[in-house]
Amino acid sequence: MHTFSRNAAFAALLLGMLMAALDTNVVVAALPSVGADLGNPGAVGGVTAAYLLAVAVATPVHGSLGDRWGRRRTFVGSVTVFAVASLGCALAPSLPALIGLRAVQGLGGSGLIVAAVTAMAELFDRTEMVRRQGWLTAVFAVSSIGGAPLGGLLAASAGWPWIFLVNLPVSVLALALGIRSVPGKREADRRGFDVAGALLVALVGGSIVALGSSEALARNPVAAPVLAAVALAGTVAFVRVERRAAAPLVPPRLFADPGVTRAVVVTLLTGVALFGSFTYVPLAISENPAATGLLLLPMSIGQVVVTSGFALLARRWPRVTAWGRLGLVLGVVGLVCTASIPLASGGLRMLAVVVGLACSGAALGLSMQAYTLLAQSMVPKDILGAGMATLTFARQIGGSLGIAVFGWITLTVDSGAALPIVFLLAAAVLLAGVLLAPRAAHDLVSA
Repeated sequence: MHTFSRNAAFAALLLGMLMAALDTNVVVAALPSVGADLGNPGAVGGVTAAYLLAVAVATPVHGSLGDRWGRRRTFVGSVTVFAVASLGCALAPSLPALIGLRAVQGLGGSGLIVAAVTAMAELFDRTEMVRRQGWLTAVFAVSSIGGAPLGGLLAASAGWPWIFLVNLPVSVLALALGIRSVPGKREADRRGFDVAGALLVALVGGSIVALGSSEALARNPVAAPVLAAVALAGTVAFVRVERRAAAPLVPPRLFADPGVTRAVVVTLLTGVALFGSFTYVPLAISENPAATGLLLLPMSIGQVVVTSGFALLARRWPRVTAWGRLGLVLGVVGLVCTASIPLASGGLRMLAVVVGLACSGAALGLSMQAYTLLAQSMVPKDILGAGMATLTFARQIGGSLGIAVFGWITLTVDSGAALPIVFLLAAAVLLAGVLLAPRAAHDLVSA
């Protein structure tokens, strides 16, 4: 593939990632307008929850489909589903219709993310991927820093339907760039699809995401234990099914390489510790909404600065296992500092906010990039989609699991001690990640 085609494919994949990542933050800022227009403001949380649930449960399916049919077909299909669902969301006549269409949009968004991280590994070697990390950093910076302001601006000026309509021209551009340039597959895999595995993933993922996204379910003394038991039983059944399946959704041989196994485990722990605890950062800051928004800026700035530095420095020091451990250590420092925020005052409190959030944001960006790069270069090419989907799914499920567990702590522990315990527990989880992280010897295999 010549340089122009590879660059066109890279641009198309970046646009897909941008739409999928941006959509959550953009919509959150517009939820008050959605509730006021469609009625039932108390249920607007379902607009976000439906998208996140669909993204999580569809991620392993998209990885497997990409390995079977090729990245081009899954990318084009995902962009099409995402665009059609976006148009439907903009025209939704009621809140239930909007929630249902958001779930469909999440199915497309999941495919955009998985297709991007997988196709990039097919297009470029690791040296080239390190060189292009600055573009990936820009995508995540725009989505994390610019998402909420863009959503609020569109909702206040043009109206909330435009937070979905803006996806249409971007989708057209992504299709125009990627329909011929994204890597394809000459012949599809004709083996039977792992339907049982897909259903069990939906069951397990749905149970965990429901616990993490619904405060009512997490508080319910009957529903919470039932969902936890369903998730545990579903996980055991999934492992058994995958060992026997002819074409498993998550191939067991994916974990034959200890470096890949460690990367997946650490990504799960990172999801629990960082994504799980981020929900409770505004409660620790406990300022008015405007001040809280400003105080959260160090998290985004820390992520952008450190990942940009990684994109530059990793060309000279390319051992990503060391970068990954650095990210985890920064996370431990950040979470310990964040745990001290409710207990500090004056200048020490402000220092704890800035250092804690900046280090946590840096940890999130650096660990995601390092372990994604490591997995991209270590997973066998014929199951690359399944490998990258498993890594992404581990992060998503870890976040939902962390939110559920930390939420339970805030409900059962004395209010003054709950938040420090949440962040210290998150730091302990991340410290376990440091101990379990891939070592230099694993990196040597993929170098």
